[in-house]
Amino acid sequence: MESSAVAADLVDFLNASPTAFHAVDEAKKRLKSAGYVQIDEKQDWDLKAGNKYFFTRNYSTIVAFAIGKKYVAGNGFHIVGAHTDSPCLKLKPVTKVIKSGFLEVGVQTYGGGLWHTWFDRDLTVAGRMIIRNKKDSSESYLHKLVRIEEPIMRIPTLAIHLDRGVNDGFKVNTQTHLLPVLATSIKAELNKPASIDDATGNAAPNDRSKSSKRTPGGEQHHSLLLQLLAAQAGCEPGDICDFELQACDTQPSIIAGAMKEFVFSGRLDNLCMSFCSLKALIDATSPKNSLEDEVGVRMVALFDHEEVGSNSAQGAGSPVMFDALSRVTSTFGPDSKLIQKAIQKSFLVSADMAHALHPNYPDKHEENHQPKFHSGLVIKHNANQRYATNAITSFVFREIAAKHNIPLQDFVIRNDMPCGSTIGPILASGVGIRTVDVGAPQWSMHSIREMCAVDDVKHSYDHFKAFFQDFSQLDGKIAVDI
Repeated sequence: MESSAVAADLVDFLNASPTAFHAVDEAKKRLKSAGYVQIDEKQDWDLKAGNKYFFTRNYSTIVAFAIGKKYVAGNGFHIVGAHTDSPCLKLKPVTKVIKSGFLEVGVQTYGGGLWHTWFDRDLTVAGRMIIRNKKDSSESYLHKLVRIEEPIMRIPTLAIHLDRGVNDGFKVNTQTHLLPVLATSIKAELNKPASIDDATGNAAPNDRSKSSKRTPGGEQHHSLLLQLLAAQAGCEPGDICDFELQACDTQPSIIAGAMKEFVFSGRLDNLCMSFCSLKALIDATSPKNSLEDEVGVRMVALFDHEEVGSNSAQGAGSPVMFDALSRVTSTFGPDSKLIQKAIQKSFLVSADMAHALHPNYPDKHEENHQPKFHSGLVIKHNANQRYATNAITSFVFREIAAKHNIPLQDFVIRNDMPCGSTIGPILASGVGIRTVDVGAPQWSMHSIREMCAVDDVKHSYDHFKAFFQDFSQLDGKIAVDI
């Protein structure tokens, strides 16, 4: 029952988070409800021991932290890091495509998706828009999240009668095959309001005054798409200045399986770990005296752009993590050397989903390292540093599991297969922080529809919560580099 309750909360989080922007928005709501105060990176920080804070960057990365009442500058940070993005189809700067009498939407692939799974799904769009706000004689520009709930697009497969060899191997051409169909040209024209051309900048050649402002309409996007977005945002199509949108599956996340033991959903990689770490932080800092004896800072950092290498202003390869650690430390002590001391006392759990043993492909796993459902988080190891785990960091995570009777597993990739990576090595090398790479086991990673086990959601939450509560005391007993 406890496992189902945590998984049900995960499903709510997933259904509220079709994009990284929405995931940050949902995290923000949950943090505020738990008493966390939003701070601004553009302003000075006035922080106090015993209080809880968070900030966002680009509205796609969020960092939340709770400062122990016994914290002093130079003490460590106990961090769980994850990421908010998932492989998807993002709308191009110019999406207007017309082929054979059909309106299609130009998209580009983001990350390493299983693109064949995007065919024959009921799709919509979601993301953020920049909207022009006119008031009297002044203008301002608003950042607004948007999500069209109903399915408006589809990528249809070609009938087997026209591709007899498709079951022998279908290779997706991501430029020509992955164009979602929005509407037929005839229907779109018949249902277009008379004023839509002017609203999107398609003024007549002799009336340049109506197209003096640059909008994303006209030659850039179908007027029908802009109408749908404007209706959702409560504005006029001509007030949409720009947007960052992606195609999304409309099928909701659910708890499923004959025994209700699985979660079926998109974006489990990596919103499952984002949710578990966030809920663990909130619950580990909500009781009245939870920070009374804490000497460190408990933190969750959820980054954007992990799926494409983390090299952005809001990715794990940016200064976000170091900036957060440095600003908290300097608020409590002006000595610039204290941040170096704090980093050496800190610990990062890099949390990203892991590959569960697949019963139809058992040969894809090394014999002694076969993560299974219902068996807890997986510690990831790689001698070539594709994961940042070492003996010390894995020991810390194991000790916490043993103390609380939480199951734990190990994984290494086969020697004859390439190994993926995570934010772990990026932050370990960039910041210099001790790191262990872990993740809950799942199937269908990078598919539009993934799955994991209900029990492992609860195990992950329990493990992260125990880490926040126990790390300070355990770390004091570990002697290395002396």
